[in-house]
Amino acid sequence: MTNHGSLLVVDDDRHICEAMADYLRELGHRTETAMTCDDAINRIGEFNFEVVICDVNLPDRDGFQLLEWVVENKPQTSVILLTGYGTIESAVEAIRIGAFDYLTKPVIDDELNFAIQRALEQRKIVEENRQLKQQLNEKFGLSNIIGRDYRMTRMFDLIESVSDTRTTVLILGENGTGKTITARAIHQLSSRRDKPFIEVACGALPDTLLESELFGHVEGAFTGATHDKPGKFLQADGGTLFLDEIGTASPSLQVKLLRVLQDREFEAVGGSKTHRVDVRLVLATNENLEERVRDGSFRQDLFYRINVISITQPPLRERIGDIPLLIEHYLQDFNTQTGKHVRGFDERALQLLQRYHWPGNVRELVNVVERAVVLAKSDIVTVPDLPEALRRGVEETTTTNGRFSARNLKSALANPERKIILDALDANGWNRQQTARMLGINRTTLYKKMKKYDIAYETHAAQHGV
Repeated sequence: MTNHGSLLVVDDDRHICEAMADYLRELGHRTETAMTCDDAINRIGEFNFEVVICDVNLPDRDGFQLLEWVVENKPQTSVILLTGYGTIESAVEAIRIGAFDYLTKPVIDDELNFAIQRALEQRKIVEENRQLKQQLNEKFGLSNIIGRDYRMTRMFDLIESVSDTRTTVLILGENGTGKTITARAIHQLSSRRDKPFIEVACGALPDTLLESELFGHVEGAFTGATHDKPGKFLQADGGTLFLDEIGTASPSLQVKLLRVLQDREFEAVGGSKTHRVDVRLVLATNENLEERVRDGSFRQDLFYRINVISITQPPLRERIGDIPLLIEHYLQDFNTQTGKHVRGFDERALQLLQRYHWPGNVRELVNVVERAVVLAKSDIVTVPDLPEALRRGVEETTTTNGRFSARNLKSALANPERKIILDALDANGWNRQQTARMLGINRTTLYKKMKKYDIAYETHAAQHGV
């Protein structure tokens, strides 16, 4: 298939310039001409040509200077240089500077057409790669982590600070809070984004298989090892290795991990060859590793190695204000997947979701939204569209003597809000202006809520011995 592009022909010989342009127009290309380097630079500055075909000898400056300008100012434009007296040295110099190709005059039509087709095809591939990278950023970047809660805001700041470093990161949080999404975002924001992101669920494999999975094995290392197998550390070389459920690692695996963190080297299971790798480690756990260190089941030296930077993912029940945002985000996803047009959740359904304790966190909420979209009979999700177990779970926490209490709903909604305001004030040193900004409300609203919930610095300081 012939690609058609926008071309600029630059040659000080008017007849050659026009003849070449006419030939290229006949092939279907949009083609303009220029006879000097300065004229060509002006035209390239005004329009994004895909390919420039330029003679080396020009009256004002030579083609190499035009090439250097294009490489610096329009790097997506391909340059094909033409010369009447080609030498290997000048061709090598042209390619070194950044020319796509270097042809000797008189140029054969087919040769020129072939060079242009290759340049357009390469540009197409580069553009496809750019779009794929943009899609990866949209899918795995920081924008994929949803939340305006002040805990999430602090988490975003920390992610952005540590992403483009080599520092080991430990992500803490309950199951379902989105630790894998955070690990992905750290990788995507780093300079390693074009290298592999490899994920290993440590709790899903027995110890012997896990060591082989991480470090690889050589043929004959154990029964069934019929060939050499590279491990995840080698696969992630240059990129990021994400070890989920690191708290389940056995003592022998902990020793090996400590060595990789210290020396960046290891041996495959059953092998003697030492491999060196450049891998950024991100780890995650839902366990309290400090307790595991105290009871002796997790090495203290390894804990200190992996706990350089820790990021805590708050459970969903502690950021109920983010539930409407999360619902809106996942509604769009599932509407696209199912072809439905569910607009949202009604007020009673939303209140029910904000009163639920969410043991499965965001993962559970995603399942609830997907189920609601699939089963909803109208474009608004109502309470009957929600899972019975969820409705029952809320009823159990809001029922007194078998009857629903309106006072319980008020306190259920008030207590988290009071705690959120207190935590935000603590985080900002009780600076009310900064606290209001963090919470996304104005200062007057903050004062009213502090009065409503009887929040005063003097009372707080006395209770906590500040």
